[in-house]
Order: sequence, then structure tokens, then C-alpha cells
Amino acid sequence: MKDTPQAVADLYRALLMALPGAERLKMACAMFDTSRALARANLEAHLHTDVDVRVRLFVRTYARDLDPGTVGQFVEKLSNRGPGVWSRPAAL
Repeated sequence: MKDTPQAVADLYRALLMALPGAERLKMACAMFDTSRALARANLEAHLHTDVDVRVRLFVRTYARDLDPGTVGQFVEKLSNRGPGVWSRPAAL
């Protein structure tokens, strides 16, 4: 859904681009940290072990950007469970 008028979207982009690059990077890092904290809190409420939380947080954050084989390698290392076949979950 896009309910922002184009003039407002253009103004917002112009204001963001007027900020120094370092400031935009700090904003992006803060948003990433906040989203990770929210995702971790949600996972901790539903999963029982730290290993499961770490694995699901990694999958939720990076699975759409990496090929399944690479994700599987990371999942194996994070979980210390040995080799196995990983497939992308239906809902991340």
C-alpha cells in the first residue's frame, strides 16, 4: 500500500539525502538494531533454547538474500548440529 502523496515522498527523500552520509548510516544501523531486537524478543517468546533463537534469527534476517546452500552452512555452524539439508521455510 502506498498512501503517501508523491510530493511528500519527494520532500522526505530530499531531506534524507541532505543529511551527511555518516548520519544516514547511523540511522540505518539504529533501525537494523531495533528490528533485530524486536525479532529476537518475538523468537525468545516462542522458542526454548538460545541455539534455536540464534538459528531462527539468522534465517529471518538473511535467508532471502543468500542461496539455500549458504544458509544451510551457516545454520549448521550456528546450531552445531552437523550436516543436514536445509530448506527455506514457507514463512520467514
